[in-house]
Amino acid sequence: MSLEMLEKLESKVQMAVDTISLLQMEIEELKEQKDSLAMEAQELRSGREELMQDNEKLRNDHNAWQDRVRNLLGKMEGVE
Repeated sequence: MSLEMLEKLESKVQMAVDTISLLQMEIEELKEQKDSLAMEAQELRSGREELMQDNEKLRNDHNAWQDRVRNLLGKMEGVE
């Protein structure tokens, strides 16, 4: 094998090693992004659940107030 062929082979091997290193770094970045997005998604789900609970409580409070107003109006009509 000639020296020129060995140099070409060495160059190709070095390019392959560099490409693999870059791809590994990219994979690590993507894993970090995935973890970050998964955490953000979990926080959003928790926030959504809290909002749904708050909404349900407000609906219940609203219904309770409506019942109170109806009862008071009924009492006022009974007085007249």
